[in-house]
Amino acid sequence: MTERNLSPFLQRLRKAYPEQVVAIKKPVNPADFEVTALLRHLEVDGKFPLLFFENPLDLNGRPSRFQLATNLFATRQRCAFAMGLDPEKWKLELSLEFARRENAPLPPELVDPSNAPVREVVHTGKEADLRMFPIVRHHEMDGGPYVDMTPVMKDPDQGFYNVAFLRNQYMGPQRLGIHMSPRHNWTLFNKYEGKNLPTPVIIVVGHHPAFYLGALNVAAFGVDDYRLIGGIMRTPLRLTASETWGQDFLVPADAEIIIEGEIPPLVREVEAPFGEFPGTYGPQRLRPVIDVKAITHRQDAVYQDIFVGYRENWTLGGIPKEGSLFGAIQGVVPAVRQVHFPLSGSCRFNCYLSLDKKVEGEQKQAALMAMAQCDFVKNVIVVDADVDVFNEQEVMWAVATRVQPHADVDIIRNIKANTLDPSLLHDISGSKMIIDATMPTDRPFAARVNVPDEALKRIKLSEFISDDALQKIPVFLDSVRSR
Repeated sequence: MTERNLSPFLQRLRKAYPEQVVAIKKPVNPADFEVTALLRHLEVDGKFPLLFFENPLDLNGRPSRFQLATNLFATRQRCAFAMGLDPEKWKLELSLEFARRENAPLPPELVDPSNAPVREVVHTGKEADLRMFPIVRHHEMDGGPYVDMTPVMKDPDQGFYNVAFLRNQYMGPQRLGIHMSPRHNWTLFNKYEGKNLPTPVIIVVGHHPAFYLGALNVAAFGVDDYRLIGGIMRTPLRLTASETWGQDFLVPADAEIIIEGEIPPLVREVEAPFGEFPGTYGPQRLRPVIDVKAITHRQDAVYQDIFVGYRENWTLGGIPKEGSLFGAIQGVVPAVRQVHFPLSGSCRFNCYLSLDKKVEGEQKQAALMAMAQCDFVKNVIVVDADVDVFNEQEVMWAVATRVQPHADVDIIRNIKANTLDPSLLHDISGSKMIIDATMPTDRPFAARVNVPDEALKRIKLSEFISDDALQKIPVFLDSVRSR
């Protein structure tokens, strides 16, 4: 992987896997659900291509100068391809490679604004008008169109940058609402507001997909995300001076579009509803707002969007968390072998861990590490290394055959949860569950059935059943087991 920005990646993807990119020439109105309706039709059919809209309308209902890309992250194979990995080996390598890269951050590279692609076109004052964009309205009850990419904030004391996916509701030509869960950006915002200062913020709308995978790390507060993202991309992230604050706030030089703004202190407006990642609507609340100060972009910029509450949103969020958690758990429980956030839990709430367990207690230590590292994690199932955590049927088999609920299920009450969990009884605290589906090491346990490896190697399907006959046998995907 040598490219630094979105367009070369799209060209490489089209060349290698042309069937995975669908260009749509017919005009669409993103603010009238036309983009998400197409995505939903495809998803119902089990199809998850990247959609590239060549003629979307802007918020004025006129042809936008920006083309629109969405659903890029809907498959793990495309995410592996984005990280320069072999897509055919996505299952085992992707999150482990993420963990390796996360441990090798790269310092960013500074670029003069005159050489920064994202500064090719600059809008300030009234010209910084959000209506020029093909902003998507995603779900029926959404409070309006939403920019659902990555705001960036800078710590006012230590100077590190934090990048996170946060939703931004269109509220006017130069105003956005912003929702922040009580995590890193929320902490930074409170530092500024506590000093009665506006919070500088940018929104990166379009970049190389590895940038966004890196943005979803779960590193500790205080880690500079620009450095970490460079490690995930395997090349220093190029930064340049912002239009609004100059060298005091650096922005990704190779982004497609940068929206620059400030969050005024002590200002709150009604924001939401919005269809969030759990597949449910986040409620309407009073939230801070962003006053847009400037917009910069490439001459041929592509506006990027995430299909929230569906597979793209889930897959994108799950892979970095798998990698971050694997690295954190391995430091305490070296027996960990796999970490997986399944689609069934929106790639956030359910976490499956496999261990090559040697002593009792490792399984609960690993589960507690997962919960401590990421507040999204609600239910942890720990299995032995002979169970493939990427095959949910195998995980549930382990629960069915290796769990006695009274002895192997732990409920942790009154613990910090994620505010977007619709089942919470209170805004921030809830309960979490650990299911130990590992075999005990201190007593005999029933062995798992298997056909001898020698027989599997000796007996070849092709020697007994013709290729033509094999092709005609139907495949039941829910019955496919790992080999």
